[in-house]
Amino acid sequence: MSRISVRGFAVASATAVTTVGAVVGVATGDASSSNDLETTASGATLLADVPDGEQAQVQSGTLAQQADAIAHAADADAKRSTEEAARLKAAEDAKARKAEAEKAEKAKKDEADAKLKAEREEKDEVASRSTTRDAGDFPVQGSYTVAQVKAIAQQLVPAGQFQCFSNIINQESTWNYKAVNSSSGAYGLVQALPGSKMASAGADWRTNPATQIKWGLGYMNERYGSPCAAWTFHQGNGWY
Repeated sequence: MSRISVRGFAVASATAVTTVGAVVGVATGDASSSNDLETTASGATLLADVPDGEQAQVQSGTLAQQADAIAHAADADAKRSTEEAARLKAAEDAKARKAEAEKAEKAKKDEADAKLKAEREEKDEVASRSTTRDAGDFPVQGSYTVAQVKAIAQQLVPAGQFQCFSNIINQESTWNYKAVNSSSGAYGLVQALPGSKMASAGADWRTNPATQIKWGLGYMNERYGSPCAAWTFHQGNGWY
């Protein structure tokens, strides 16, 4: 039995019950019951006479409205989800852009700091060189101990470059200003080859360690940029 048929059956049943009650009322002389019978019977006839097709249309219309409401709610949920995803994406993009900007700013700052440090070191180097003494400032002696030669070097070589200069001299001549390489003929503290090259720093290059140090320092600065750069090269090649 369909839903519509059940509903009609229920209405008909209710009408029948009401009608019986009304008949009883008439039999006992109840006038109000007689009036109710007419009214109820009239109403029952109208409900019973509603065509099944129209009832189906009413139900179909209700289902269509429910479907529309569900679809509308689904569309609203989808819209909210899309908007939330867009908001989160925008927040992530903004965070990424901020991180990139901070990274670029840090790199720029590091570059500026490195440049400033290099400029400061260069100025310090120039100042250090300007305060060093010249080879002619040292009195000439008949001979020099290793300690005396090192003391002269410390006054001629910039403080920041002295250790590198000392490392090279240790390797080349162990601070012997009269050292001669038996195979090549290289001479002096820095093992100039030929030794006569050091004449550009002074005619006493054979006997004066200050002259040899002056020439060697100039050679390292001119060829490598500094004694430390010369020492780096020496470590990799065994010569400079």
